[in-house]
Amino acid sequence: MNTFLRSLTTTQQIGALFLVLFGVLALVSLWAFVRSLREARNEGRDDPARKMAARRLRGLLQTSWAMATVFWVGWALGETMATVLFALVSFFTLREFITLSPTRRGDHRSLVLAFFVVLPLQFILVGTRHFDLFTVFIPVYVFLALPVVSALANDPERFLERSAKLQWGIMVCVYGMSHVPALLLLDFPHYEGKGAFLVFFLVLVVQTCMVVQHLLGQRLPHKPVAPRVSQGFQWAAWLAGVGVGGLVGGLLSFITPFKPGQALGMALLACVAGSLGHLVMKALKRDRGITNWGMQGQSVTGAGGLLDRVDALCFAAPVFFHSVRWYFGL
Repeated sequence: MNTFLRSLTTTQQIGALFLVLFGVLALVSLWAFVRSLREARNEGRDDPARKMAARRLRGLLQTSWAMATVFWVGWALGETMATVLFALVSFFTLREFITLSPTRRGDHRSLVLAFFVVLPLQFILVGTRHFDLFTVFIPVYVFLALPVVSALANDPERFLERSAKLQWGIMVCVYGMSHVPALLLLDFPHYEGKGAFLVFFLVLVVQTCMVVQHLLGQRLPHKPVAPRVSQGFQWAAWLAGVGVGGLVGGLLSFITPFKPGQALGMALLACVAGSLGHLVMKALKRDRGITNWGMQGQSVTGAGGLLDRVDALCFAAPVFFHSVRWYFGL
């Protein structure tokens, strides 16, 4: 099987990848549809917990279809369009974050700067392969410039809190997300044009980790590590999720430029960063007193926020990208 895959051209390999991806999504969606019909007939068992689980599954499937479509369209139209599509995802996640974070009149200039200057410039730097500059553009230049713009608005009330919220939103939604299309542009020897496999590798191992952690967190009787933040975050479930995600990464080494041991290590790093980042985002939601980032009528996905679906990826992508660049000297 490995020999057969390597004998295919790059276009054929990536086409086969998307064929498998859409096939799996179609099967899972069909299973979820049949399951919903079966539960609809069983009127006597009106279980709120089961309804909530079904709603979460529908939201996850909707987001999975949307992200898979974004990946496919981006690959089909080229690296530039892929960067544009991820910039749109970044825009909508930042919108969700800012919408649920209180702002004042003095923040308007900073918000315009964030959405219509910082975000486009960050993705332009990615698309033009200015990797050294795009990695410091937001943490250095933007983080110094935004407070200045806010201070010039002459509104010092809760200045530190307002500045920190905007900077944190940009860091997660723009800086973190921009590292996903950057993976498409890494120049590995003898791996030209196969960046889509790296994106697929990252997304799959992180999502596997999150799913395993979520399922075990509901079933294991262990005490939550941070019950006021997340009732489902337990060390045993977390270790199992990271371990399974790492194992999946090791098994997928044949679609990457990594050796099995290297793929395992990179997958473990991504899983640790993504799962702990997801916990951080839960703490932010508890601070805001909300259950998800996409409130009714404001969500892009229609069932929970888009940021709820990609927050782990926003934390995992920078760690994965810079670890790969450093280890392989790219």
